[in-house]
Amino acid sequence: MTSGELRRKFLEFFKSRGHAIVPSSSLIPDDPSVLLTTAGMQQFKPYFLGKADPTRNFGSKRTASIQKAFRTSDIDEAGDESHLTFFEMLGHFSFGDYFKKETIEWTYELLTDAFGVEKERISATVFIGDDKIPFDEESYNAWSKLIPENNIRKGGREDNVWGPAGPEGPCGAANEVYVDSLEVATLVFMEFNALSDGKLTLLPQKGVDVGWGFERVAMILQKKKNIFETDLFQPLFELLPNSLDLRQKRIVTDHLRASVFLLADGVRPSNKEAGYILRRLLRRAITFEQLNKLSPETYEKILLAVISGYGNFYSELALEKNSIINEYWQERERFLKTLERGMKKIDELPEIGAEAAFDLYQTFGIPFETIKDVAGQRAEKLARHDFDEELKKHQEISRAGLEKKFGGHGLILNTGEIKAANAEEVKIVTRLHTATHLLQAALRKVLGPGVKQMGSDITARRTRFDFSFPRKLTPEEVTAVEKMINDVISQDYSVIMEEMAYSDAIKSNALFFFREKYPERVSVYSVVDDRGGLFSKEFCGGPHVSKTVEIGKFKIIKEEAVGAGVRRIRGVVVE
Repeated sequence: MTSGELRRKFLEFFKSRGHAIVPSSSLIPDDPSVLLTTAGMQQFKPYFLGKADPTRNFGSKRTASIQKAFRTSDIDEAGDESHLTFFEMLGHFSFGDYFKKETIEWTYELLTDAFGVEKERISATVFIGDDKIPFDEESYNAWSKLIPENNIRKGGREDNVWGPAGPEGPCGAANEVYVDSLEVATLVFMEFNALSDGKLTLLPQKGVDVGWGFERVAMILQKKKNIFETDLFQPLFELLPNSLDLRQKRIVTDHLRASVFLLADGVRPSNKEAGYILRRLLRRAITFEQLNKLSPETYEKILLAVISGYGNFYSELALEKNSIINEYWQERERFLKTLERGMKKIDELPEIGAEAAFDLYQTFGIPFETIKDVAGQRAEKLARHDFDEELKKHQEISRAGLEKKFGGHGLILNTGEIKAANAEEVKIVTRLHTATHLLQAALRKVLGPGVKQMGSDITARRTRFDFSFPRKLTPEEVTAVEKMINDVISQDYSVIMEEMAYSDAIKSNALFFFREKYPERVSVYSVVDDRGGLFSKEFCGGPHVSKTVEIGKFKIIKEEAVGAGVRRIRGVVVE
């Protein structure tokens, strides 16, 4: 079974069982508590907490998705047989609908009927119970009707209880599912609310969060020994010469694949947060290119192969193809200017500790992993946590400087250089941010009030806005939306911010993003004409222009489907 067939079978299976198919969210999450999206359930957190209505937004209390995800903790481990930075998660979710019995039965059916796995190869673990959460008898009984009883193991809290994510919040028993002793899925049954004092109360509604490791399932179904032998990686391996050893091939293909997805979601190489992660990946790969004297075009071929191989499912890759390739070459050029001098400096040092490593990074832009790769035994005692402490010291100094320079501008301080790398890009993003408010208002006026925001992502190059609507927009509708926005811009409406209590903001009919968790006091931005006529009113933290004429001309460059009942518009601003 190819990886493409695996994606299709998974989604078809759960669609036939009443699940709304929801597109992957961006690797840049709406949740400010995390740097990058790490799991399929991340975009659904408001629904598990009862703060958003899945029926209203998805038409169902059950959803399924294939989520792109990234784990920074696995960068150092990349190169072995199993660790990846970027990966995909197959997921299905219930928000107060089905629970353990149906989840377990569907898991079994998916493995045996859809994927053709023999039941004797399937095993599961269930929670053994403790003084807070009882033995998961319901799961045990459900599994015992499906697989041999000696294939069911009782496990402790460490492996078979999930949550809470923090001092308090949803939690519950979990099942781990294995094929041939390889874990392929985790079934989380959120039943309790953990309080800060350690007590558990029942949640008002039970939830199910199931996550499947896509690459692992592909490995099993394709009968491969490790994930790098699957059709996800072999076409990329074939583009690399034999001068690279197996570990280097795995690192290069993993890092370049991950970079494509980060770049497609608007991340740009920088020295901060997600931008720093991207830079580490690209520069480590480029170092291997230089050490092995590869053709400069080799990596471009791999980037294009990733875009081609994944583009049918993740349409943003094809749309951002040119910018992905351009950003790679620009970062390569920047890095090569200092890499040679940096290599000479590494050769001069008899031993490299955290301080020396950070100096190399700060002076020459050489990431931690590259220093470890090149220096070998001379960096044997160099530990990641020590390097990170040096980096943290520097970031604190830099953050203070940025706050002073940009007046606490959110795009700089909250996301480093993900959205804006400098003052000029801040201006562009600010224009696009306000234009996105106008876009949502115009869509509701042209298409009707049923239009609701489903997600957005803004970079210095474009805005991307997802919204609920059941069909493709006609060319006339697209033109009408664009014209309405530009009319408001040309008439120079004012953009006014009011701070008010959350309850008052709701009463004022200000629009808000349903996935966001808002504080008791919120900022509400209104776009009004010189007579006080209201065009747009939304919850927002900024930043915004003060007068719409500052935006320039807004142009819609793409309108497309991204999932059932969800459309996406990409737009730019021009002078």
